[in-house]
Amino acid sequence: MAQRPAYAAAVLMSCGVLCAALAMGLRNSFGLFLAPMTEANVWTASGFSFAIALQVLLNGASQPFCGQIADRWGGRVVVMGGAALYAIGLLGMLLASALGVFTFFAGVVMGVAVSAAGMPVIIATLTRLLPEGQRGLAVGLGTAGSSFGQFLVVPLAGLGIGTLGWQWTLALMAAVSLLMIPLALPLAEPPRPRQAPQGEETARQALARAFATPSFWFLFFGFFVCGLHISFLTVHLPGFVQYCGLPVAVGAGAIGLIGLFNVAGSLGAGVLTQRWRRRELLVIIYAARGVLITGFMLVEKTTASVLVFSAIMGILYLSTVPPTVALVARNFGTRWLATIFGLVFLGHQLGGFTGAFMGGVVLDLTGSYDLMWWIGVGASAFAALVHLPVKDPPLPRPAAAAA
Repeated sequence: MAQRPAYAAAVLMSCGVLCAALAMGLRNSFGLFLAPMTEANVWTASGFSFAIALQVLLNGASQPFCGQIADRWGGRVVVMGGAALYAIGLLGMLLASALGVFTFFAGVVMGVAVSAAGMPVIIATLTRLLPEGQRGLAVGLGTAGSSFGQFLVVPLAGLGIGTLGWQWTLALMAAVSLLMIPLALPLAEPPRPRQAPQGEETARQALARAFATPSFWFLFFGFFVCGLHISFLTVHLPGFVQYCGLPVAVGAGAIGLIGLFNVAGSLGAGVLTQRWRRRELLVIIYAARGVLITGFMLVEKTTASVLVFSAIMGILYLSTVPPTVALVARNFGTRWLATIFGLVFLGHQLGGFTGAFMGGVVLDLTGSYDLMWWIGVGASAFAALVHLPVKDPPLPRPAAAAA
């Protein structure tokens, strides 16, 4: 693929990053609505939580299908459709007076919306549209943009709830989600022929090849661990902080620090993905998570120790995404990248559901989160080991150098 002019690549990456930031920021704001919406509608917290858990599961289950549509007809149409579903889902959440209706919009509609307008489709599209030398940076920027959206949008949503009320805040979020439609315009891809060229791999063949390749399953189960860590921290870290006797503000600050420092972590991982072996990078990231969690469990839980842990974990938080995307592209090509990475991402979301749910189960059974933290350490070791046999093809040599 020819190198794009600097300005064209910058516009493409900027719009992709902003889309990812809005999508991630909006979806990560839903936890803020639990208290005001359950109180106003006389719902149970578990009923509200089930709707959000259903969203996570459907996000993972629908991701491969959204990816295949993006692979066939381009990422732009999928992201635009996802933005429209975002607005419909948010308005449905606003207008729902029955918990079942809320579950449909927050769980089903938003689950598909998050898949269509989310990070996997956007970064797969950027990977296809940009040449090899710009892909790692683009994926790093897309991942960092998602974290920056979490850092920026979630506090603004909280401010809106406190000043305008949850109803107006949901309405404003629905309007903001429509900004993803014009931002998706540069994600246009060249039209593909109605019939695949002679000898081109079909989606069915690509999936069969992926399923028969051990590296696919190593990446799938490694990403499962990433999702387990992330959802456990997102859902339970504030509660763990309170359990340790620290102020509520420390838990909120911890989540914010994770999002802020993940910007640097994702950008750094994107750069290293272009310059270093991606397999070894993933092994180091997962091993570092295990060492960090172990150290955190062995020290006294103070405001300082929680915030230091959160900052370092933020660097490791989504830094797994650029090397994982690169390994999927290198092992299986870019033609069906969104489809195959969507399946790997399904592993991430299954891990996310497990981490969120298991954290609550462990707390109910044991009265503390300690066992769950040590499970996280064991999962880190598993993920580091499972990536060792992943095939990591070398960078393609330029034609001039190969001559």
